[in-house]
Amino acid sequence: MGLKIIVAGKGGVGKTTVASLLSFFLSSRGKRVLALDTDSVPNLALSLGLPREMESKIVPIVKDESLVEERTGARPGESWGLLFRLNPKVDDIVDKYGIRISENLSLLVVGSIDSAKQGCLCPAISLGKALISHILMEERDVIVVDSEAGAEVFGRGLAERFDHMLCVTESTQKSLEIAKRIARMGRELGIREVTYIVNKFSGDESERLRISETLDARHFFIPYDYSLIRAEIEGRSLKELDESSPAVQALRSAFESIFG
Repeated sequence: MGLKIIVAGKGGVGKTTVASLLSFFLSSRGKRVLALDTDSVPNLALSLGLPREMESKIVPIVKDESLVEERTGARPGESWGLLFRLNPKVDDIVDKYGIRISENLSLLVVGSIDSAKQGCLCPAISLGKALISHILMEERDVIVVDSEAGAEVFGRGLAERFDHMLCVTESTQKSLEIAKRIARMGRELGIREVTYIVNKFSGDESERLRISETLDARHFFIPYDYSLIRAEIEGRSLKELDESSPAVQALRSAFESIFG
C-alpha cells in the first residue's frame, strides 16, 4: 500500500506551502505523487508552478456542473430533493483531469467536499467524496491532500484511510489550540499518525519550549522566511526557492525525519 498524507490546519497557516513542498520532496525521491487540492479556494496549482494563465482555467471537479451531471445524473442546484447517483463513475477522472507537473508529480483540483458549506449532500459533494474514496483505495506511491480547514470534512470512511496528518499551525495560542482540536478529530476519525508543523516561527528558546510543552505529538518548528512568503504572493513555484531558504531547509529536515 502507498503512503496517504493529509495536510490540515486552520486557514492562513501555510497548509498549501507545506503540501506543495512535501509533494516536491517526495517526488524528488522517486515516488509517484498525486497531490489533491480539496480547499474551497484552491491554489495548490500556483505553488506547484503552474502558470497563472493555466491555473485560472482550472475548474475544480466539484464545480464542473457538466461533469457532475454526467456522472451523478443531476445538475447541481436544479431542484430541492433531486434524485442522483451516490456511487458515480470516478475511476477515469484522474487520467482525464489530472495535470502533470513533472515526471513523478501530478495534481488534481477537486475543490471542497464539505457538505456543511454546500447546505446539503448535493450531487457535486457526492461526486467529490466518491472520487476521493476511490483514489484513497488505489495503489499509488503517495497521495498528498491539501485539505479544507479542519479534518472533520473528510468524515469516517475517508479520514481513516490516511496514514499521516501534518497539522500546520502558527505559534499563537489560538492557532495552537485549533491545531490540537484538528489533530484530535483526525485521531478520532482513525488517522494513525499526527505531526505538528509550527510554521512562521520567530520566537526565542523560551517560546519554543512553551509551545513544545503545549503540543501533544511530535512537532517541528519552521522559521519565518520572507522569501517563501514573497514567492507565494507572486504566484511563483515554491520549487524555485533557493536551497538556502531557512524555511525550505527546515521543512526538508522535517520531511526527512518523518518520511525518510
